[in-house]
Amino acid sequence: MQDVTTGATPDAMRSFTRAVLRDLQALRRIVEEGHIEEGVVRFGAEQEMFLVDDGWRPAALSPQILELLEGGGFTTEIGRFNLELNLPPLVVDSDVLSRMRSLLEAGVRRADDAARALGGRVVLTGILPTLAKSDLSLANMTPKDRYRELNEAFMAMAGGKVALRIEGVDEIRIEHDSVMLEAANTSFQIHLQVGAAEAARMYNIAQAAIAPVLSASVNSPFLFGKRLWAETRIALFQQSLDTRAPTPNVREMSGRVDFGNSWARESVLEIYREDLARFRVIMAGEADVDPFEKLDRGEMPMLRALQLFNGTVYRWNRVCYGVSGDTPHLRIECRALPAGPTIADEIANCALWLGVMRGLEREYGDPSTCLDFEDARANFLAAARYGLKAGFNWIDGSSVSARELLTERLIPLASECLLEEGLARSDVEDYLGIVRERVASAQTGARWLVTSATAMRGEGWRAERLAALVAATVARQETGRPVHEWEPARLEEAGEWRRSYLRVEQYMSTDLYTVHEDALVDLAAFIMESKQVRQILVEDDAHRLVGVVSYRSLLRLLAGGGGGGGDPAAVPVRDIMERDPITVDPDTSTIEVIRVMREKQISYIPVVQDGKLVGSVSERTFMPLAAQLLQEKLSEL
Repeated sequence: MQDVTTGATPDAMRSFTRAVLRDLQALRRIVEEGHIEEGVVRFGAEQEMFLVDDGWRPAALSPQILELLEGGGFTTEIGRFNLELNLPPLVVDSDVLSRMRSLLEAGVRRADDAARALGGRVVLTGILPTLAKSDLSLANMTPKDRYRELNEAFMAMAGGKVALRIEGVDEIRIEHDSVMLEAANTSFQIHLQVGAAEAARMYNIAQAAIAPVLSASVNSPFLFGKRLWAETRIALFQQSLDTRAPTPNVREMSGRVDFGNSWARESVLEIYREDLARFRVIMAGEADVDPFEKLDRGEMPMLRALQLFNGTVYRWNRVCYGVSGDTPHLRIECRALPAGPTIADEIANCALWLGVMRGLEREYGDPSTCLDFEDARANFLAAARYGLKAGFNWIDGSSVSARELLTERLIPLASECLLEEGLARSDVEDYLGIVRERVASAQTGARWLVTSATAMRGEGWRAERLAALVAATVARQETGRPVHEWEPARLEEAGEWRRSYLRVEQYMSTDLYTVHEDALVDLAAFIMESKQVRQILVEDDAHRLVGVVSYRSLLRLLAGGGGGGGDPAAVPVRDIMERDPITVDPDTSTIEVIRVMREKQISYIPVVQDGKLVGSVSERTFMPLAAQLLQEKLSEL
């Protein structure tokens, strides 16, 4: 739902909150009076995608592409470099998987054709490897009231900054000033229609099922060039909308992006009540005229206020209410699976999820009776962190690896249940066969990206390697072959090497040696000698750049004897550092950096953002560029 009230006053927010509460009461009546559609099982999906330019970097093309597409199920996402395709819900019958694949392939092909017409391409991946932090600016936010209001509400609650800290093989610790971190994620969301009587049980089954399904589907190991979780989207999205402030003592607080806190016991209404009890209403919008008046007339209300509120609470498995025609329905929405690597892989993930959902229902009934909720949540996080290397505390009380659980129990169980549901044997064998081979080879999308990046280590520059990952992803997606059959990416697939050197952020060094302004000069000299660097940057307690110490600074100190006859090495760094050094920001063009270095006759420039040191560029940085240019000149002779 996109329609929201801009600049809502406190009175308007309270009025809308009453509308949300009233809608929840109306939903209770709808359920109790048996109006929810029963006996029909429908399956739907939402395909999110990235848009990239000819350098394989994010391209803010979605407004123009949507004009070319003119509907057809396409809609905006929060970032101008994102696009979403909504499929119509399909009745689960023999060929539902093939039909969904055909619809997805046709839709993604249309989007890619439109992107090509504008000089871009479509990429299906969880997090775009070439995405830079500067791409997540408000300038790249889709100009919709909903996104602006969402940003203002979350930033007000977060105090203007969102802290992101993710530890994996590498580590990221940054702050961001908007909800645009959300735009770094693209998913393949699937939803299953359920009846009111079974909704709580099916929600619990979805909570138990998602861990093993996610472990086989991971596709997002990199963020800003750092290797983090197998499915980094989970940590990134949870933290990107986390407005919780530290408390002086231990207090239980839930984030708006969350797995949840407990099983549903009797009704999915418990989930709505829990969310309303824990989370503020942060946006107002159009509400139904009294939903009870509609019910009294035999009409089914849309419950717009409740739907808008539900759209601001991002459970990984979410219960959604909707009305088709004049018939209300409930569906379980799975939001945890990433986009890509191919549509074939995504449909295979669908088959696994649907089969495991049905299989767990048949084998265990409601998992709340035999699995601790904390174990279900721990399983989910383990799957996100480690993919197929995860271990689970499973429903039957066993401790089991993801690969063993999938291979020996869940894939066979899913196959049996999908065949019992009446799905075509050829589809079941084909798509679960993709999962089986993916698990056997251990080559998920995440593993392919990591393996490819490792194979290119030492070749080119980091920006080139990341571009090669995206270029190779697009090339292999075009073949339709699932990811377990992909060969590693190669550096030459990145294409025009100059595209990897357009901005400082693409190639600056972020592994810096620094000293504090109160440190001894002797320490600075030691670091410069041992690390063979000609200058060292000086920071204060807040990591603000305050100066630079160079060999020239040390020579001046030694020539002056330290002043006052004291020991030169005992002088603090702040006494000899060069203050107010020339700096650039991460978005500075390469041409501008070279110009500044020539004009100022300097060989080293710190990179600073919001006053804080984030990287550096030196003459040595440009050696790969010089080598490439020389090679091109020689080839012309």
